[in-house]
Amino acid sequence: MVKMVAWFEELTKADLGVAGGKGANLGEMTQAGIPVPPGFVVTAQAYEHFIKTTGLYNKILDILKKTDVDVAEQLQSAGEMIRLMIRKEPMLPEIREEILKAYRQLSKKLGIQNVHVAVRSSATAEDLPDASFAGQ
Repeated sequence: MVKMVAWFEELTKADLGVAGGKGANLGEMTQAGIPVPPGFVVTAQAYEHFIKTTGLYNKILDILKKTDVDVAEQLQSAGEMIRLMIRKEPMLPEIREEILKAYRQLSKKLGIQNVHVAVRSSATAEDLPDASFAGQ
């Protein structure tokens, strides 16, 4: 079974491929005892499950095969098409349920019904020792 969410306290820098740079670093800080608000990440494996289960994976590959990445306009157009396809696809029920379950656990852990949360993206290839793609 695919692990859809991971709690900060479960993560370390070794989990970059699971949680992305921000998620892994939040895990490291939590492990080190630095005061970090509790939270969880939606895993890269959940995203992969979504892309493959919905059939988007092959559609994305088809777009990329026709794209000359050295031509900025083609690359921008391909990115826009891919983003639109992803946005139009409904979230899979199994991913939605795992996120809601984790959110309910977070609310319970904090003793706050419907706790406010911050949502951030974190790519698995950002914030590497020799590269950074912050903001993308």
